[in-house]
Amino acid sequence: MECLATFDTTHMALLFEKACRVSGLSARIVPVPRELSASCGLACTYPCDREETVKQICHEKKVETAGFHRL
Repeated sequence: MECLATFDTTHMALLFEKACRVSGLSARIVPVPRELSASCGLACTYPCDREETVKQICHEKKVETAGFHRL
């Protein structure tokens, strides 16, 4: 299973990746899969078992996501 966060802007995707990495989590920018859509076309992968931590990081760093997905 792969977990993705999607974004409305490229800036938020870059901010998400940086915030996760600074917190010691692996995150990687990838294109949004066809079955999902986002206006900027970018998503970030993150460890599925750390989803609550990822959401907390987003809240603390004011990273706006379009959604969280499990594929």
